[in-house]
Amino acid sequence: MAENSVTSRHRPWCCSFGIPPKSPENINHSKTPQTQKSSSSSFANSPRNTALNRVSRIDPRRMLSPGRVSPIDPDTVIIIPNNNNNNVVSPVQPDDVAVVITTESKVVVEEMRNEVGSGSNGVVYDVRLSLKGKSGGCLVLELDSSVLSANSSVFANLVLDCRKKNGVGVSRFCRIEVPEVENLSVFRETIELMFEDDVTRRVRKMGVSRCIDVLEVAAGIMFTKGVLSCLKYLEAVPWSESEEDKLRSLFTKFTFDDATTKDVLARLSLPEQINSQQHLALQLVRSVTGGTATNSRSELKCLVKDLFAKSSVYEKSLTGLNKEDLYLTCQSCLDSLVVLFQEASDSIPEERSTSVNTAKPLIEQISTQADSINWLLEIMLEQQMAEEFVDVWADQVELLRMHEKASPMVRYELSRITAWVFVALGRGKLHCRSVTRCRFFQVWFTPMLVDFGWLQRCRKGLDLKVLEEAMGQALLTLPMKNQHALFMEWFGCFSRQGTECPNLSKAFQIWWRRSSKCSGTLSLDSQ
Repeated sequence: MAENSVTSRHRPWCCSFGIPPKSPENINHSKTPQTQKSSSSSFANSPRNTALNRVSRIDPRRMLSPGRVSPIDPDTVIIIPNNNNNNVVSPVQPDDVAVVITTESKVVVEEMRNEVGSGSNGVVYDVRLSLKGKSGGCLVLELDSSVLSANSSVFANLVLDCRKKNGVGVSRFCRIEVPEVENLSVFRETIELMFEDDVTRRVRKMGVSRCIDVLEVAAGIMFTKGVLSCLKYLEAVPWSESEEDKLRSLFTKFTFDDATTKDVLARLSLPEQINSQQHLALQLVRSVTGGTATNSRSELKCLVKDLFAKSSVYEKSLTGLNKEDLYLTCQSCLDSLVVLFQEASDSIPEERSTSVNTAKPLIEQISTQADSINWLLEIMLEQQMAEEFVDVWADQVELLRMHEKASPMVRYELSRITAWVFVALGRGKLHCRSVTRCRFFQVWFTPMLVDFGWLQRCRKGLDLKVLEEAMGQALLTLPMKNQHALFMEWFGCFSRQGTECPNLSKAFQIWWRRSSKCSGTLSLDSQ
């Protein structure tokens, strides 16, 4: 059965595991039987742990018993350094000395021989590849140099150098050592690909993460066929974010030719002409503000806001938010709101309202525009760009004029925008000049008193207790003379409308005490 499995492959290879022989090169590294047993059984790449039935690929005659030990004469040893910072692994030519292949914790090596061996089908095993893991394992593979050289230019040069040192016709192994291997099983699997008839089929069974690991090894040893097969597979399958990060990191370590990587790179980067985060951010914002599907808008608003948030997991430099673009979009929503209110008050002919979506009721269109403005204000507050919005909203003289004429079912949407500005001011999220705050109160304080009852009926996510407290706190930041006029206006409104008016009693009491201290005494007769 083993022979049938071997002949079904392109060329066989051999690996064996055992205890380091008592040879001149490791005489000081003998292990007790107990240590030998635990080391061999705990190694993840031993044949008994192989999930793909790779035992059948190993020639039984190459697996010698632990009792048969042959002394090892000094041989030519070619060492491949572990170049983590270089793009290509380059061979080193050391002196002709034997290398002791041992580790402090685990030793899993084959029983070494001097003579070139052959497999069950006559294939010559003339290369001994010793892999030494970073974590302490060791794996030795006996391979056919012709297959190794045909698939890897790095190993081809190493084998050639080894032949030159040994001399033509010398019947000895060419021994190559790879130190500091990150993952022995990945390196072994990469070597196995060289002996596969159908490399692509084998790669497809690995999965994305494993394939990226194999690709890294294949690139390091210049295994071109393996690199191409891995890249072809990776380009055609989905990646997780962690796998994408691994792939990006790999492309920073190795340089591939454009023809090989263009399809994969196309999934990792945008063309220069559209690689503008500012442009993408503006497109996202305008798509949300221009949307008409209520449920989809709600979901997209949360999504885009999270992308632009300061606490976002995405790179802050890539958000591409631009203050001018945000305010231009906001002004566009305000212009649409003016047109809708004009239509609501029948102050414009029907033909002039073509720019507004008439597929939905007018009330819903006004609500959508007000909602978009509040959402943009949230983003501005998050990005600390909202101070100028207070000036912009205080300048809406046309909307204020139409507020007095519009139906309460429509006009309260304007006070919903005002409410969020009050909340931001009262909680210290907006740091405006005193002049700006005074002008804002002068324009929108009275409409808020009038519309508060409608806000109670249609809250739309607004916390009225928070609003009342924020209004009082924001009012207390004004000069005393402005506070006096506004608090007296509120007092009269609250006495007439009761709960239909915001309750600013706590702030009123604070103002009263402060006024008393400022004037010495303040009696009801003087008011």
